This record gives sequence, structure tokens and C-alpha cells, in this order.
Amino acid sequence: MTLDVRAGEVLGLLGPNGSGKTTFMRLLAGYLMPSAGRLTVAGLDVTRDSLAMRRRIGYVPEGAPLYRYMRVGEFLVFMARLRGLPEREIEEAVARVAQRLAISAVLDKPTRALSRGYRQRTALAQALIHEPDILILDEPTNGLDPRQIIEMRELIRSLAGRHTVLMSSHILSEVEKTADRVAVLLDGRLLGVRSIADTPDLEDWFLSLT
Repeated sequence: MTLDVRAGEVLGLLGPNGSGKTTFMRLLAGYLMPSAGRLTVAGLDVTRDSLAMRRRIGYVPEGAPLYRYMRVGEFLVFMARLRGLPEREIEEAVARVAQRLAISAVLDKPTRALSRGYRQRTALAQALIHEPDILILDEPTNGLDPRQIIEMRELIRSLAGRHTVLMSSHILSEVEKTADRVAVLLDGRLLGVRSIADTPDLEDWFLSLT
């Protein structure tokens, strides 16, 4: 089965733990190479055009890993340089993502002192620093409290259109409230793809596949 992710949409990846969601995202992000088949991102082959492809994506792994000894602003500057932004554009880029993700007030704080919600926002900020076409978010609401989950959901929805968003979750309700379409994985296999609007009972459909 072929999976096409449409420009500007939010596509949710559903599946139980161990179903292959994170592996698929690592393949898309260029952290792993496919052993078979063909995988392209924005028309670029992940094997032949790996560096060019990585410039088009922003990736937030599960757990929002950050450099704990850096302050938030320093971390974002560092990531902007890694992404190849010209030095003259970095200050403006940091200010832009900080405002967009409401983290301006913590730019001088060490990342190790941040709450879980702010850590997740900072991780997302580094993924957006170079204005990528595609955002890959692995379990973006994992570990957040109910208010933070709602805020992250609204934030992801606000990114749609300007960015293509691929997010994974094992929580059906979060995908249902956030995504335009959903794909179900099990044991590394794609079992089905449906529009949320055309799926009145996501739970029933998910259970029928898995």
C-alpha cells in the first residue's frame, strides 16, 4: 500500500506501541535508510537526496530532547546555525519562532529548568527555525497535562496549511481532534488511510483493522 501525505495537511499516524510509527518517522527524517521500497519527501529521495531532503523538514522526536546546559535562546541560535541559516538572519528567526510558540519569556532560562510544556514548545521551535515545508512530530502531546495537550493541539492545527504536518500518537482522541486524515500502522505495515471527516467512529475503524 502506498501512503501519500498531502501538502498543507495534518496526517496522524495511529498504532499500538511497537507498531512502527517511530521507525517510519525516522526513515522520513533521514535517521534510518529504507531497506526496500521507495521513500520520497517533497519529491526528494531520502537515500539519494538525503541532505537536500533534510533541509525541507523539521523533526521533533518523542521526549523533546534538548541540550540541558544551554539556555533556550542559545539553543535556538545553535540549531539555526546547524540548519544553515545566514548569520544575519538568525536573530530575527529566533524572535519569530519564540513569539509564534510563546516562549519569548523563557529565552534566558536553561532548558533543564523548563516545564514539560515549555520543553515541548522549545523542541518545536527548533524544528520551525528554518521554516521547513514538512514537520514530523513523534508523540507531541506525550507527558503533557490536559491544558498543555489542548494548547499543543491548537498549535499544531495553526501550523497546517503553511506546513505539512505528520504526527504520531497512540491516543485516538488526539488524532481525531487534530488531524485531517489518519493512517493506521501495525507491525510495520500500513493497514489503511481515512479522512477524519469520513470516519464517524474512528475507534470502530481502528479496532476493525488491528
